[in-house]
Amino acid sequence: MADLTRRLTDPAAPDPVRSSRTDEWQPVSRVRTYELVLDRIETQIVSGALRAGQRLPPERELAQMLGVSRPAVREALRILEAQGAVRSQVGKGPDSGTTIDRVPRDALARLLRLHVALGSFPLEDVVETRVSLERSSVVLACRNARPQDLARMRAALLAMDEPEVDRETFNQRDTDFHVALADAGGNRLMSDVTRAIRESVRTPILASLSAMPETGERGWPGVRDGLRADHHAIFTAVEAGQAKQAADRLEAHIRGFALHLTTRD
Repeated sequence: MADLTRRLTDPAAPDPVRSSRTDEWQPVSRVRTYELVLDRIETQIVSGALRAGQRLPPERELAQMLGVSRPAVREALRILEAQGAVRSQVGKGPDSGTTIDRVPRDALARLLRLHVALGSFPLEDVVETRVSLERSSVVLACRNARPQDLARMRAALLAMDEPEVDRETFNQRDTDFHVALADAGGNRLMSDVTRAIRESVRTPILASLSAMPETGERGWPGVRDGLRADHHAIFTAVEAGQAKQAADRLEAHIRGFALHLTTRD
């Protein structure tokens, strides 16, 4: 009481609260309500209380259980759906409501594509990550590739070999080849991450292909033929089960084309 009286009568008097350690009085973080809902649902998923295929309570009931507004629940569910963690179906049928999902492939690709476009990851990091992942996946492909996996790769190669193939189609079939290669390994997590990273660089690769002149050492015809040769060499090694050769050829292929993304004539 004496401290308060002194402060009221003498504004210049030192404030004992302000004189305390500053790290004890840091600003509190502002957390939006929907973030608390997100945290609660994520905790349930990580703990195993919620599993893929299980349905969440209806929006109204979930809001009452968590003591929050329905808009907060709705916003949290929208974010989880964008992340590929849940899927929502409106209506009253057996498939309606919000269900825990486990197909993150599209969400991973979308997230990485945005961050690569924003420059969140240096190109060198993307290249190194591709090399590490795809070396591993091609080794697995050499062990585990089934006839249908080889057929997918072969189909992509044939499409790239078309004499009049345009650059956009070539780029798409190139992506198809790498995705088929990753899928052939049989490791779903590695396959999905590889797919997401390859999809994330598809646009900058196409931009590089589109900027190439029609003639010259670094022109489109020469680069196209070099990429075709790389892909066929990789496929030949995979088909023969030659893991080291396949991994070495794949790494040389990725690093070789990365030069086209970092330099210009």
